[in-house]
Amino acid sequence: MTTTQVKETTINTYHSAPRTTSLVASVRTGLALLLASMLLACAPSEKPEPSPSQDTTVSVESPPEAALAINVGGEEFRSAGGIEFVAERSVSGGETGMIDAIKGSSDATLFQSYRRGDITVQHPVDSGLYDVTLYFAEPDDIKPGERVFDVYLEDDMAIDDIDVMVFRDAKVVSALTVTVPDVSIDDGSLDIRFSAVTGEPILSGVSLDKKYPRGSEWEMVWNDEFEGPEIDASKWTPDVWPARKVNDEDQTYTARDKNMRVENGMLVIEAHKEDYDEASYTSGRLHSQGKGDFHYGRFEVRAKLPRGKGTWAAIWMLPSNPFTYATKCSDGDWQGNPDCDAWPNSGEIDILEHVGYQMGHVHGTVHTKAYYWMNWEQRKGRILADAVADTFHVYSLEWSPERIDIFVDDSLYFTYINEGQDWQHWPFDQPFHLIMNLAIGGFWGRSGGGIDDSIFPQQMLIDY
Repeated sequence: MTTTQVKETTINTYHSAPRTTSLVASVRTGLALLLASMLLACAPSEKPEPSPSQDTTVSVESPPEAALAINVGGEEFRSAGGIEFVAERSVSGGETGMIDAIKGSSDATLFQSYRRGDITVQHPVDSGLYDVTLYFAEPDDIKPGERVFDVYLEDDMAIDDIDVMVFRDAKVVSALTVTVPDVSIDDGSLDIRFSAVTGEPILSGVSLDKKYPRGSEWEMVWNDEFEGPEIDASKWTPDVWPARKVNDEDQTYTARDKNMRVENGMLVIEAHKEDYDEASYTSGRLHSQGKGDFHYGRFEVRAKLPRGKGTWAAIWMLPSNPFTYATKCSDGDWQGNPDCDAWPNSGEIDILEHVGYQMGHVHGTVHTKAYYWMNWEQRKGRILADAVADTFHVYSLEWSPERIDIFVDDSLYFTYINEGQDWQHWPFDQPFHLIMNLAIGGFWGRSGGGIDDSIFPQQMLIDY
């Protein structure tokens, strides 16, 4: 086991709540994996116990408090991530209600109280640019389409046709957050209103984070600018897989230049509609396991995403030793193997997921044994992002022993806290590696109405 050597320093980071974490200083360029500790992948002889102490600790300056956070229908509350929600104020209309139990969040109290009906929020705030996060949970056992509404921020439609249950994987009482970035307030007042499509709008909370520049002091330890003539085999390995191996995906993954190549300073992952290897679609997937295995730090990918129903793009991480916390298997091909519990036991971090039937929505997620979709406890966030298929955005992760934060263009929209419990809640105490792929179809990719064959070919472009 080897580690990078870094000196202790203080850096500025900007989040919605104070914290101390393990990060490291440097310059932000390249496929930026910016780490306090980089560990080579290894297979321990026995399953390790999670440890709160790590190889390198670097102090981080406490960021500004959230500009505003309101627990709608409820009392003051401090979130697991440190956000101080005040008791309901500046909210009018509708009726308050309570949900007995909430799934999918460490902040159940926040989501238990809500208002439903003709709701408005008007609260004085300093003029400026903000990220606005709205908090929801569906209280009733209803069918998709029975509660649909639009959300307006500063008189502009921010979220159209929100169906809380559908947005939250068709799970009643599972917590949903939706972040709207870069909301300009120039009149000294936050104004939110809701417009019903069917049923009555609901709301459990709202928070504002003022836009701040993020710290630029990072130490580069691993990167790829994709400037060479071909994919760098010292950093990446392609997965050559048949259709249906994982997630009921419809494509076969190949290592052909047609599906993955370096072109014009970009990594191109390209999906085609074609009959190949008993599949109707082809695409590409590659990973850094054994060539880039990382334990904590900041990770950045600048990417342009595909468009159209049926696409499912992802930039994500899996444990470099997937069997660390497995109880039914210890070696072999574990992905897509129903007899092996390496997943979800050993964890997964999704820096980006995007499904083409909902173009303006980007997702960040973690998977653990305690919290994953099978038990309705999936921990995830959602942010709106403009023109993801037409412009490049920076998708990033900051991962420390205490927490995981996920961003788009430095807008923080998902935080997962180490609650100090066992490996079932925090398997993120070990090296992980990067994966980038463009799936076609699969359980999630098809759920918005199947695959639109007229869209192909489609590309995911990685700048760095």
